[in-house]
Amino acid sequence: MFERVEELVTENADLEAQLADPALHSDPKAARRVGRRHAALRNIVETYGRWKRLGSDLEAAAEMANADPEFAAEAVEIAAERDAAAEKLTALLIPAEPLDGSDVILEIKSGEGGDESALFAGDLVRMYTRYAETHGWRIELISAVESDLGGYKDIALGIKAKGVPERGESPYDRLRYEGGVHRVQRVPVTESQGRVHTSAAGVLVLPETEEIEIEIDPNDLKIDVYRSSGPGGQSVNTTDSAVRITHLPTGVVAACQNEKSQLQNKEAALRVLRARLVALEEERVAAEASDTRRSQVRTVDRSERIRTYNYPENRIADHRTGYKSYNLDQVLDGDLDPVIQSCVEADRAARIAGDS
Repeated sequence: MFERVEELVTENADLEAQLADPALHSDPKAARRVGRRHAALRNIVETYGRWKRLGSDLEAAAEMANADPEFAAEAVEIAAERDAAAEKLTALLIPAEPLDGSDVILEIKSGEGGDESALFAGDLVRMYTRYAETHGWRIELISAVESDLGGYKDIALGIKAKGVPERGESPYDRLRYEGGVHRVQRVPVTESQGRVHTSAAGVLVLPETEEIEIEIDPNDLKIDVYRSSGPGGQSVNTTDSAVRITHLPTGVVAACQNEKSQLQNKEAALRVLRARLVALEEERVAAEASDTRRSQVRTVDRSERIRTYNYPENRIADHRTGYKSYNLDQVLDGDLDPVIQSCVEADRAARIAGDS
């Protein structure tokens, strides 16, 4: 059992030797690639080592149980720990995908519900910001269009891990399940009669990675400049600093107006455009995958209603996994891990079933 892990143990040792070589770090891209692979293998190697040690401990406890019955109970406990280690190792050995370990660009857009939807989009921004902070991730505002009553009509955030995260702990590994329509049920601030309304906001999770190369031919880009709008500094509404870029072969559009200079806005828009093209490629690959390989939890259908936030009942419900809890206030304050973990486990089960 787990014979193929021995090859990974050898590879991990080779990667550690490479990371100890100062020459590797003269090439930052190569160093990141080796670092990410090492991070992916480290947990596998450690779990495999624990599984083997528990096997030896179990054999010793079973032998001693013949002479002393007290060791029989210990053997049962060790067997349970070894089974748990084997289950974890099985999950870790699921083949990694190209986008695993990526950073993300998180886009949140107001939708059905007008001003109330924009306010809810602002609440989602705060939720993801607090969640990112608890994980020690860096947060960067790329672009934002605020609404008149507060909140956001459209906002894009860059979320990056510090260093090389463990497998399954990168921004994309955790947030990839958040894409879709988020529905809120509450009394809007604009409602004078205290009636509960339903509105929604859309979340897009775009992987930002160097692992998938996207060729962007400058001749395929249509670049428009226009005057920024909304609250801001002196340059807003006075100069043509806002930039909109259209990728003609795909029709994908990205725009940015938050920076003061046209060049800065162009760079930010290109960054978002590249992430959207990577996501589009992911959608294409997913569409070609067999039904057994495609998880319903990680659907790329951006119109899917994935979650409901019910304020009167302090309830949050994920419609894909059946997860439900009555601590909405804590979730909105960044305690999102239990909700996400229900998606991780459902996705893992689907991937294991697809490989079986």
